[in-house]
Amino acid sequence: MTPNDSRIATVEVLYFARLREVFGREREQVELPGNVQDVAGLTAWLRSRGEAWERELAPGKPVRIAVNQDMAAADTPVGNGDEVAFFPPVTGG
Repeated sequence: MTPNDSRIATVEVLYFARLREVFGREREQVELPGNVQDVAGLTAWLRSRGEAWERELAPGKPVRIAVNQDMAAADTPVGNGDEVAFFPPVTGG
């Protein structure tokens, strides 16, 4: 897909730990607009949902992201059929 492509990608999004509780869901299937093509775009698109989303996925907030069970960076591509997981970093003690 190109940035101006209007095709819609469907991805499975999973939320773990605190994020699952705050968002009130552990997973959802979402249809992304054609301009969302990477982790940064997906995160920004989710933040546009409002308060809790904006707060929990704000830039600098300690949230880790995996695409198809591999750790992802902001520029990791997200495409049709991918599974994207959001989770807080694990702390030990």
